[in-house]
Amino acid sequence: MSKHLAYLRTSTDKQDLNNQKLEILEYARQKGVQIEDFIALSMSSRKSQRERRIDELLARLDEGDTLFVTELSRLGRSTGQVINLIDALVNNGICVIVIKQNLVLNKAQDDIQSLTMITMLSLFAQLERMMISRRTKEALAAKKAQGVSLGKPKGTIQQSIYDKDRGKIVELLRLGVSARHISLHHLGYGYPSSLNYYINTRGLREEAEKLK
Repeated sequence: MSKHLAYLRTSTDKQDLNNQKLEILEYARQKGVQIEDFIALSMSSRKSQRERRIDELLARLDEGDTLFVTELSRLGRSTGQVINLIDALVNNGICVIVIKQNLVLNKAQDDIQSLTMITMLSLFAQLERMMISRRTKEALAAKKAQGVSLGKPKGTIQQSIYDKDRGKIVELLRLGVSARHISLHHLGYGYPSSLNYYINTRGLREEAEKLK
């Protein structure tokens, strides 16, 4: 069954959290839907994605669910950050409703305005990632030219797209589900080979074995 979650964030004024909650509840009442849970916090947008509970939000949302926010700025500190997050949500089959901007972003919705907006956001997200990649390469090239040693220490495990679903992956492994089945039927992104590599490098099978 699909869920309806709301994300509320304010930098300092806790009273604004109540205003956001009331605004979302009134919108939900008008649309005849019920909000199952609110993720609410008072924290600067400069904090990390984990600290702002965005990772938690992504882990709790599944295909077919709906996320409510009062305005786009609640989701991040920059346009690029917000666009990339919405692009990831929509591509995972999650409907994003932004009340103040009157946006309903749903890939499954046969609505030309929604589809046009999603296409634009996707293009902007791709452009943002390309620009970040170019700036990173230029910075690395400059450091290399200065003789600075590049790269992480040997043995360092980098972040992965699967990190947000680590708990879910371990639990499925504990139940005897194969990496291929997890990739194709439970996650909906990535590839069986990359997931298997993630499981092996993190020792998740051993972790799941200990939970039996």
